[in-house]
Amino acid sequence: MTAVEVKDLLGLKPHPQEGGWYVRTYESAETVPATNFVDGRYDGPRRMSTAIYYLLEPETFSEMHLLQSDEIFHFYAGDALEMLQLFADGTGKRVVIGNDFVAGERPQVLVERGVWQGSRLVPGGRWALLGCTVSPGFEFVDYTEGKQAELTERWPEWAELISGLTKV
Repeated sequence: MTAVEVKDLLGLKPHPQEGGWYVRTYESAETVPATNFVDGRYDGPRRMSTAIYYLLEPETFSEMHLLQSDEIFHFYAGDALEMLQLFADGTGKRVVIGNDFVAGERPQVLVERGVWQGSRLVPGGRWALLGCTVSPGFEFVDYTEGKQAELTERWPEWAELISGLTKV
C-alpha cells in the first residue's frame, strides 16, 4: 500500500499546524470543566478524549510543539518514526515508534503534557500511519509551536534534531 492510498482510504487531510496528514476519528461526548484544573491551562471545558489518524511521509514531519494534555501515539502501519521529547528539566530523549521490538522500537509512546515533541520518519522510511489519543481532548488553542532558536538554546545537545523538526 502507498501513502496516497492510505490517505484516500482514510480521508486524511493536511494538518493545518503540525505538518503531516490527519483526520479526527473520535471526540468524547463528555467534557471536563476548566475549573477542574487549578493550574488554569484550559480556557474552557475540554472533551474527555479525542483521537486522530496521523500519517507522515519523507517530505513531512510533526513540528516541535507542546500540548496542554497527555498524548499517546499508537503505531499502526508503515515505517518507523523517530520522536524527540524535550523535558522541562533540560533533558531530552529520542524514541523510535514502530514494531521492531527487538531493536527497541515501541508501538505505543506517551508524551506527557508540557513536554516538547516532534517526529519524522526514520531515514529511508516511506510512510507511517499512527493514531494519536489526547486526554483531556485536543483543541487547537492548546497547541504551542516550537521555535528553533529558543529550543536549541535550551537543549543545545539536540540542535541537529530540533533543526529537522522545526519550521521557524
